[in-house]
Amino acid sequence: MKGPRELLENEDHLVTRMGAWFPGERTVFRGKDLHRDFGDADWMALYVYAITGRRFSGVQLELMNTMWVFTSYPDPRLWNNRVAALAGSARSTGALALSAALAVSEATVYGRRPDIRTLNFLQRIKSGLDRGESLPKLVQAELARYRALPGYGRPVVRSDERLDHLMRRAEALGLNRGPYVTLAFDIGRYLRASRRRLQMNYAVLTAAFCADFGFTAREFYLFAFGAFLAGMIPCWIEAAERPEGTFLPLSCRRIAFDGPGRRRWDDGPVGGTHAATGPLGTVSTDAS
Repeated sequence: MKGPRELLENEDHLVTRMGAWFPGERTVFRGKDLHRDFGDADWMALYVYAITGRRFSGVQLELMNTMWVFTSYPDPRLWNNRVAALAGSARSTGALALSAALAVSEATVYGRRPDIRTLNFLQRIKSGLDRGESLPKLVQAELARYRALPGYGRPVVRSDERLDHLMRRAEALGLNRGPYVTLAFDIGRYLRASRRRLQMNYAVLTAAFCADFGFTAREFYLFAFGAFLAGMIPCWIEAAERPEGTFLPLSCRRIAFDGPGRRRWDDGPVGGTHAATGPLGTVSTDAS
């Protein structure tokens, strides 16, 4: 925004290249007629067209769908699913529960933000290789600068149970030999040979497939947005069906607290001075 001129130029009208609804007539969706051009399309085809403005082949769409299916975990202990379950236990609505759970999916360590870093990382490595640099040199430079490799390493356990399943599906669809997928495995082999405890995880494999499909980092981030959704719904339903407030309750005795001990409150006369003794000393307040 540069000033009032831009505001005046956009007052009372909308200029868009994305689409518009013409009541009783038609809906334009990124230059296509929604009902005519997408009448026989599945929802994933429309979703990735909304993100990219491009159409994808049937086998590409099948693999994208599988990427979502294989990460739909209905485990309420997972950080984002826990939000959905807590909302159900508190008797919040399903829409609010799922919206909140998807919002916290945009986490720095576990969620959508690493997706952007992962695809950017693969693109940097591939660009370096195209310039004639060696893979070990490129990987070591990444580690020296960032102290981590996006898409390699996993909390809790070292292996990722989804990788073999996704690769078998990709092989069946003839999509397992793209340059970015090959690169992701080359990096994994180098890390194993150098005895680093960093193994491939699901983020780098899905990023590699999407990079082979021509996705930018932002497009991959938007594509991955709904990947957890199907696993969240059972968590909300089950918590909502159980007695209210019974999802993972903790008694006070289970809370490990090593801060200040019990504080004393010295009662003074009504309208007089009260003194609280706490970790920072005694604080007096005049109640008059």
